[in-house]
Amino acid sequence: MAVDTASTLPSTARAPIGELLRTWRRRRSLSQLELALEADVSSRHVSFLETGRARPSRDMVLRLAEHLEIPLRERNGLLLAAGYAPQYVERSLDEPEMAPIHQALDRLLRAHEPYPAVILDRHYNIVSANDATSVLTAGVAPELVAPPANALRATLHTDGMAPRILNLPE
Repeated sequence: MAVDTASTLPSTARAPIGELLRTWRRRRSLSQLELALEADVSSRHVSFLETGRARPSRDMVLRLAEHLEIPLRERNGLLLAAGYAPQYVERSLDEPEMAPIHQALDRLLRAHEPYPAVILDRHYNIVSANDATSVLTAGVAPELVAPPANALRATLHTDGMAPRILNLPE
């Protein structure tokens, strides 16, 4: 089963911007005053934004998102919830402009050998792995490691690596 850490947040398609900001602020264990001080705005303004009494500007959404350390993908969701167009482009690792990143990741995987190393996406799907990973996946059911393989499923499934984990119940 893939775990998405953002799944605990309200859906940006339905949630108002204030609710999203409040959720992220609480997730970061910040009070309205602490966030206001960090973002150089009044705590009253933060309160008004969260309750929907004020509508944030595009710059304010981005400023608060920066201070809340919200991932770029989620910042796009905040912008959409506030009525603005997304700012951050999402690209596949296979796109031509991502070739240098792809090459750097491949070098990193090769440099890690003879030890196993994998690159996962945000849903724990295996994007890439080095040759030494075959030591870990030996004996794992082929359907668990066939693309698109999920690292959590391959690790915790009874036909996967779970039988080899000594402290699995813990």
